[in-house]
Amino acid sequence: MRLLQLVDVYYCLISPSLYLHRGCTDILCCILFILALLGYFAVGILAWSQGDPRKVIYPTDSRGQFCGQSGTNLEKKPLLFYFNILKCASPLVLLEFQCPTTQLCVESCPDRHLTLVKAKLGTKEDHDYYRRYCKEGVDFAQIKKTLNSFEILSLTVTRRCLPALGTMKGGVVVVGNETSFDDGQGITVNATDVLQASKKSNLAVEARQVAMRIFEDYTQSWYWILLGLVIAMVVSLIFIVLLRFLAGIMVWVMIVLVILVIGYGIFHCYMEFASLKGEPGADVTIRDLGIQTDFSVYLQIRQTWLAFMIILAIVEVIIILLLIFLRKRLLIAIALIKEASRAIGHVMSSLFYPLLTFALLSVVITYWAITAVFLSTSNEQVYKVFNNSDCPYSRDTCDPATFNSSNVSAVCPDAECLFAFYGGETVYHRYLILFQFYNVFLFFWCANFVTALGQVTLSGAFASYYWAYKKPDDIPAYPIFSSLGRALRYHTGSLAFGSLILSLVQVIRVLLEYLDHKLKGANNKCAKFMLSCMKCCFWCLEKCIKFLNRNAYIMIAIYGKNFCTSAREAFFLLMRNIIRVAVLDKVTDFLLFLGKLLIVGIVGIFSFFFFSGRIRAVEDAAPSLNYYWVPILTVVVGSYLIAHGFFSVYAMCVDTLFLCFCEDLERNDGSTERPYFMSPELHEILSKVKKQEDDQLQLRSQLLQFNYS
Repeated sequence: MRLLQLVDVYYCLISPSLYLHRGCTDILCCILFILALLGYFAVGILAWSQGDPRKVIYPTDSRGQFCGQSGTNLEKKPLLFYFNILKCASPLVLLEFQCPTTQLCVESCPDRHLTLVKAKLGTKEDHDYYRRYCKEGVDFAQIKKTLNSFEILSLTVTRRCLPALGTMKGGVVVVGNETSFDDGQGITVNATDVLQASKKSNLAVEARQVAMRIFEDYTQSWYWILLGLVIAMVVSLIFIVLLRFLAGIMVWVMIVLVILVIGYGIFHCYMEFASLKGEPGADVTIRDLGIQTDFSVYLQIRQTWLAFMIILAIVEVIIILLLIFLRKRLLIAIALIKEASRAIGHVMSSLFYPLLTFALLSVVITYWAITAVFLSTSNEQVYKVFNNSDCPYSRDTCDPATFNSSNVSAVCPDAECLFAFYGGETVYHRYLILFQFYNVFLFFWCANFVTALGQVTLSGAFASYYWAYKKPDDIPAYPIFSSLGRALRYHTGSLAFGSLILSLVQVIRVLLEYLDHKLKGANNKCAKFMLSCMKCCFWCLEKCIKFLNRNAYIMIAIYGKNFCTSAREAFFLLMRNIIRVAVLDKVTDFLLFLGKLLIVGIVGIFSFFFFSGRIRAVEDAAPSLNYYWVPILTVVVGSYLIAHGFFSVYAMCVDTLFLCFCEDLERNDGSTERPYFMSPELHEILSKVKKQEDDQLQLRSQLLQFNYS
């Protein structure tokens, strides 16, 4: 017994410090992350106290009152009227969900064009009609003719008065039957200008209409969507279990099925393309059709199915060519997947860990979305003093409710308290844009931290399997919980450090996308070229950082060192085994990607036929929907996430085992004094890769000798 204990101690000494004493790493970054989270909670509480998300959905006037709200004086005024609809063309509408002009709740929308000058010179009926679109308490006789407000023929669109726009032959835009009209100040306004303003003011309205239809589709089909996701989870679980016992057979079955599924997709697209030949309107191009909220319209034209067919054919050819060129390496990758299956078989709880990652990411996304909505709706209506004569209070803020009884009206009789803009004069409103930026940045940081936590937890569990000399006796009882505890207790700072670096790059990419959007209308080709180059460089940088972070987290899980040291050691370890990386790691990733593609393809095809009503046996059971692509897309995306969750465990296992046996090779030599921790199967895989390395080196040397000769 004493001899066995000494042997166990010896193997602990020659194996990495997985179970030895660890210390906290990157403490400063851990403190910074905790402070950032506290600040994030403070920003959320502040936004929730200032914002009102009802402003996005329901129309509000310039005083912040909801039109048609029961129990108020606006109960009988359910519609919103814009004083100057042309100001709605401002890009601020997209950021603040508000149009920078005075807005008023009214009983009905205007049914004719009328300016203030015409109303003053018109009949009593014109006076009364114009007065319906003035603020309460305003003396019609005292209204200045310089007031930029006019009424045009309007229609009610989701409780908002928007111009009754139309088009004549030739695409000429008209309001009513007029192509232009007077704005009351002698300026002619084209109907096209009104169209642009209406589009901006109606942006949130159209989004709300589509959102309501989508929500209605979800209420009609949620149980079928849930059933589809359950089927995807069952199929993924069955596939993983079969992969555990029949890895070689399942990989070849997976490859064949992927080729067949994509081939069927090509065949189906061709049949749809051929069936639409000669149909009226089927030859319309996607460019002529434009953007449509009802995506089923695109399925009625031939060009859509032709595009699908070409895309699937290209994917099919690429996959077949990759399989041909990688045919020798596939056998080695399959053997590595078999070894990963054994590891997962001893750590079965790892298959359910992605559920925790998904739950944490859901919390992060929900908190970010709610905070963003509250921040966007926390702007207030700002009123300022306007007058024609000298006044010491000119441009000062004012309250329209108490303005007539204030000192300002006594000192400046001709002064008025008019709406100026949406914003605020407080410190909160001055720094609102910084709060929005902070919300985006912390979203990336928290999401990347959750992902990093999952990677360290899984790699720690699989490393405990690899470095157990007597498998499975030396594996901890609860490897996932043990690894999660080590990660949170000792390495929170390192995870925060790695996720911070990645978040900075992602935020820069978001800013570049914003600049690209702003420069779309510009003609500066040099600026666009430079911006495109920067976007490409930062995309590559993000991919490199993700790769380095992933391997650094594996080294952290094994040795417990800080992030920079782990990243450096992982990088040089991979560089010393670069051929093995190409032969084993990336080929295995490709095979696992085919598995995800297969599950998504199978579930997606069945959901398409079901929700489109093409399966006659269950045609009556299919729900009636506005957009049948909504549940299909939800099931496809959900299936991919579910399959990715299961297969990410395999990918993390493969990466961990790969780094572990590279480290094992450098630490040990296979002798009795320093035996390998790898299994005989892994040693066989390594021997094959080593032989390929020697063959490639021999070929290179022969080529060099030939060139010199």
